[in-house]
Amino acid sequence: MEIPVINFSDLEGKNRAKTMALLHHACEKWGFFQVENHGIDKKLMEKVKQLVNQHYEESMKERFYESDIAKKFDSNGNATDVDWESAFFIWHRPNSNIEEFNNLSEELRKTMEEYIDQLIKLAENLSELMSENLGLDKNYIKQAFAGKNKVPSVGTKVAKYPKCPRPELVKGLREHTDAGGIILLLQDDQVPGLEFFKDGEWIEIPPSKNNRIFVNTGDQVEVITNGNYKSCLHRVMADKNGSRLSIATFYNPNGESVISPAEKLLYPNGFLFKDYLKLYSATKFADKGPRFEYMKKMDKEN
Repeated sequence: MEIPVINFSDLEGKNRAKTMALLHHACEKWGFFQVENHGIDKKLMEKVKQLVNQHYEESMKERFYESDIAKKFDSNGNATDVDWESAFFIWHRPNSNIEEFNNLSEELRKTMEEYIDQLIKLAENLSELMSENLGLDKNYIKQAFAGKNKVPSVGTKVAKYPKCPRPELVKGLREHTDAGGIILLLQDDQVPGLEFFKDGEWIEIPPSKNNRIFVNTGDQVEVITNGNYKSCLHRVMADKNGSRLSIATFYNPNGESVISPAEKLLYPNGFLFKDYLKLYSATKFADKGPRFEYMKKMDKEN
């Protein structure tokens, strides 16, 4: 099963309609996809990964293997309520807390902020393309996320999934959907482990090649799109031979944003069936969409 790949360079020119259709299909039927030619500096991406791996080796690895998480197994030899991961979370918007991480090098802090500035532009671009595909104003999702404070919440979970001596006993990260909006993942280019659930089976997500960004949609996108674009269950498997890198940035609604389905994507409700039949008799062989829109307006007037 081949994961959809959205080539951003095809959004300009004759392939735009085809690329937009592929993006819509990926959001509607998959809930995850890869993006290439996204405009983010590839050298910057490589530098972020290199510095995070260096930070893990110097400041996180030893502490992880000495932690309760690494030692916690129940009487049956399984760790059912923990995740085999070493991670920390950085907020970028509305306010950054990166200066609170005293053990991060100045180079890593600066590089991460430069990367996030570029990644937010990609997230905003994706939100505009998704809105356009749904027939909404192109700024609809972006504005819904920004809310009255006019700025979204953006944060990054920096994680390593260390080598695990007994990967059959524990997950790297238990299955879940993401609570937020659009998730942009810069992941390992060597070690696998990420899996998404689709059509009744777990799909293995291969390590990212050629600096592709892996994207999935969260619960708030599902709500705003009235279920057209669904969040997808996923997990990370522990690995005996490799230590997997994951830098997941969450482009989320502001904490004060009021989230609800876009009115344009709602079905009409509260109407009398006889009123619909009357309209139907005059428009039976026309598209049903305008009928639904008319019934929504009629409901408002009543």
